[in-house]
Amino acid sequence: MQAIVAALAEQQAELQGLLDGLDDARWATPAPACPGWTVADVVLHLAQTDELGAASAHHRFGGSADRPAGTAARGSTVDDAAAAMVERERGAPSAAVYTRWQDAAAAERAALAACDPHERVMWVAGDMAARTLATTRLSETWIHTTDVAEALGIALEPTERLWHVARLAWRTLSYAFARAGRSLTGPVAAVLVAPSGARWDFDPDGDPVTTVRGDAVEFCRVAGRRLDPAQTSLVATGPDAETVLALVRTYA
Repeated sequence: MQAIVAALAEQQAELQGLLDGLDDARWATPAPACPGWTVADVVLHLAQTDELGAASAHHRFGGSADRPAGTAARGSTVDDAAAAMVERERGAPSAAVYTRWQDAAAAERAALAACDPHERVMWVAGDMAARTLATTRLSETWIHTTDVAEALGIALEPTERLWHVARLAWRTLSYAFARAGRSLTGPVAAVLVAPSGARWDFDPDGDPVTTVRGDAVEFCRVAGRRLDPAQTSLVATGPDAETVLALVRTYA
């Protein structure tokens, strides 16, 4: 658990490095990966969801209708619910948005660090292990860090933190298939090349019937809905090959 929280802290620090010193005009820069949102909106979204992450770790993730799960339950998607949350609260000064996110990020880290990794907590997708929630928060922070960097015209070097993101995407394939009303034919393995050039093997308990091979960064970006599998070098073989790449995801 501590390794994941440490990776989350490093990811938040990378985002903070992008945001430090931005003027209001840069905060208002459109974020191409999040249509209709600015950099400020992306950071507001992270502040909102980090606050929910801290509440979840403290077992105070409520049932009010304005949380993403409640909104999605009324017929919209989770993305629709997140957009509605941002719409309700956008417009605050950029300095206030930045401070709110920093406070929320720190509170979330502290709350997650105090959890047993196997402790069950509530989230948008239902109850999950605290370790899974922490990894989900790392994944979302990484995704939106890259969104902000793209908006600002900054190229980021991928890090070994992505091991946690890749593992999350691989481990939750059954959940991704279930959300789509599908079932896996059998176990899936992933053989990925890390940013360092090392090999990351994610092996199921049983013999895999489908295997995904290729670049770990591409795999994570596909799972984060930031890259079309057809635009990558990823190769999948087996009965679920095409569907795995279409459905893999890193968030609820």
